[in-house]
Formats: sequence, C-alpha cells, structure tokens
Amino acid sequence: MIIFILGMLLGTLGGGAVCVRYLRHEIAADISPQLRRMQGKLDNLEVALNLALMTRYAEISTAQVHPLHPPTLGPTPRNDDHL
Repeated sequence: MIIFILGMLLGTLGGGAVCVRYLRHEIAADISPQLRRMQGKLDNLEVALNLALMTRYAEISTAQVHPLHPPTLGPTPRNDDHL
C-alpha cells in the first residue's frame, strides 16, 4: 500500500515537472516574436533620439563658433554724441 502511494506521488511529481517544463517552453516561444518586435522598435527610437541629439549639438557648436551677429570692436555710437 505504501509503495502504491509512493509511486503515485512520484508519478504526479514527475508529470508536474514535465508539464511545467512544456508550459515554460511554449510561453517563451509565444512571447519571443513580440519581444523581438518590441526590441526593434526600441532600437529605432534610440537611433532617432541619438540623431536628433547629435544634430542639435552640432547646431549649438556651429552657432558658438560662428555667431550670427559678431561683436563690434570699435566704439559704439551714443545718443549724446550729436549734441
């Protein structure tokens, strides 16, 4: 009787382990394509953000090297010079 109960418990445990292994494999196989698509979208977003940031940094550095209005070196006219 005890051997029968022990065999039944071991069979249930082994069957449960096989079932869990199968379910984990199927769940991972089902999610995997979705994860790859999401990773591709995230990679595209990262590339777009990096491009935008580098473009902005290039604009800022160009603006600092070549200002739009160069400073005047001579004296500036004042309103009281014509008096």
